[in-house]
Amino acid sequence: MKAKNCLIFGGSGQIGRNLIRKLTKNNYKVTVVTRNIHQKSYIIKTQANAGYIDIVESKIFEENKIRELFKKADICINLIGILFEQKKGNTFKNIHSVFPSLLAKLCKEYNLKHFIHLSALGINEAENSEYAKSKLNGEIEVLNNFPLTTILRPSVVYSVDDNFTTNFMTLLNRLPFFPLYYSGNTKFTPIHCSDLTDVIYHIISKNIYSKIIECVGPEEITFKEILQRLLKLINKKRILIPLPLPLADMSARLFEILPKPPLTRDQLRLLKYDNVLSGKYKSNFEIGVPSVRYFDEEVKKYCYMWRDGGQFSTEKYSFNNDLEKK
Repeated sequence: MKAKNCLIFGGSGQIGRNLIRKLTKNNYKVTVVTRNIHQKSYIIKTQANAGYIDIVESKIFEENKIRELFKKADICINLIGILFEQKKGNTFKNIHSVFPSLLAKLCKEYNLKHFIHLSALGINEAENSEYAKSKLNGEIEVLNNFPLTTILRPSVVYSVDDNFTTNFMTLLNRLPFFPLYYSGNTKFTPIHCSDLTDVIYHIISKNIYSKIIECVGPEEITFKEILQRLLKLINKKRILIPLPLPLADMSARLFEILPKPPLTRDQLRLLKYDNVLSGKYKSNFEIGVPSVRYFDEEVKKYCYMWRDGGQFSTEKYSFNNDLEKK
């Protein structure tokens, strides 16, 4: 049986790398598109055996170059997304709406068997967020241009390579207090990266064409509970202070000056809405791929990097206790 060729955009991120390993182990060939082959290829090429992975350097709007890749592809997977806007065309509209629309049109033109597009959970409710609007418009464009599309809406995705738990643990490690936006009551259903890629692989291997699937982890956790769990895991005590909305908005304005802002006004608006199942669409549990990885157990595997003593912190404390007993 001829191996199917998967064309992946966004393959150098945490989800992409995990997915590449999963696909190539199961006899899928992968072509990964990256903007800078010199920076990213050394990471990407280690994710699969030789002969199963090709790496192509291209900007996402170099249509003529991208078009050539579709001639050999069976499946297209779009994992590209941004959390804040930057200059040089990195806007929500371009990345979340225009680019997915282009991919869907090429999928139709070259008769691909499947297009899997990564969106986000909770975007229907967040009507005042530019991020959410761009994601919704992207979904509409994709489905209009290529009906054989499966759209995945994951909750917050976490792993050792994420920008979620790792950023929070860094901030909690450095700051004596931490602000609670909306009193920390916003609900999340974080899904581990490996659980999400299990869903993607299942959809590809079983030829599932449900239009929208919401992907969540096994737990519903509030923002405050997430911070409390992370503090416990890194053995820190910090003051969690509810921050009034005007002050939160002012701090977000200041953060936006930074090259990589920890919080923007748009993200602040998103935090107002729960990031949980809507009940309007099928979930990963309903299609037969329940999440099996729990937040504390997974973060425990890499949280030592933020503890005093690092990876030797547990052994150190155990050794001292043994001495005291003697």
